[in-house]
Amino acid sequence: MRPGKVSDSVLKRSVLKQIHTRRQEVLNGAGVGEDCAVFASADGFFTCVSEAAVAGKADMARVLIKCVNNLATAGARPIAALITLLLPEDAQEQQLKDLMAGAEESCSRLQMQIAGGHTAVSRHVDCPIACVTAHGIPDPDIEMGKPSAAKPGQDIVLTKWIALEGTAILTRKNEERLLKRYPAHLVEEAAVAAKSGVRAMHDASEGGILAALWEMAEGSGVGLKIDMRKIPIRQETVEVCELCEVNPYTLASGGCLILAADHGQTLVEQLAGEKIPATVIGQFTDSHDRLIYNGDEKRYLDKPAQDEIFRYI
Repeated sequence: MRPGKVSDSVLKRSVLKQIHTRRQEVLNGAGVGEDCAVFASADGFFTCVSEAAVAGKADMARVLIKCVNNLATAGARPIAALITLLLPEDAQEQQLKDLMAGAEESCSRLQMQIAGGHTAVSRHVDCPIACVTAHGIPDPDIEMGKPSAAKPGQDIVLTKWIALEGTAILTRKNEERLLKRYPAHLVEEAAVAAKSGVRAMHDASEGGILAALWEMAEGSGVGLKIDMRKIPIRQETVEVCELCEVNPYTLASGGCLILAADHGQTLVEQLAGEKIPATVIGQFTDSHDRLIYNGDEKRYLDKPAQDEIFRYI
């Protein structure tokens, strides 16, 4: 199989169709585009869990932020993380110390405690692999949401700009500057959206904006129509993608939040009041067609392709 997330058809056929056991305590479980599980205890206490993994460079900040963004889209705030680190036999102890120091620095910034995990050396891996499971609890002021709750007739609102995560990775020497200039953290904007009544949100990460739109529509059982010219993209991204010959619309876009809103322009104005740029890029429809318009040109949105970033990492 190809690097990156498995295809939509493989996910349904070989993963989701194998899951049969159900528990009433699991309120939200595995599904297309579902990045956060929600559990309820007998006394009505809710917890949310999200998981992400990274191999190679094992960027602890990025994998932790990915988990926290998933929690934010569900209306939860992070409290703890479990971290599993698998190291190759030629790894040095200093490398392990550096990974954990990076994890603690990020968790401190995100107000999370490292609550446990697993650390091992294996002859079966040839690079560091980090797996993070983040636990959160619902924000008492926000009703919980899910990406598969989009409804026909709702506007599709996109925050910030697409492909900045991938742009930062492609331009390693400018990565720190780009990530500082364009924060990848979604908690604030997810909170503004949730307080405005938005219940369907999705973090546009691996696979880029087109993959995230497909997942949101597929999980909700709705169609969509998108105006490609309205999708916000920075000039830096355009230039880097042209140089590297990659498609920015299928490039990692962590830090972008897709929202389904009854009144999209009103939400855009509310986000602007918090200095969060946002744009209405289309609508969800009652058709199963997923259409992209670019001026007079119309085409169908394809199933998610491999993220362009895997051509370089």
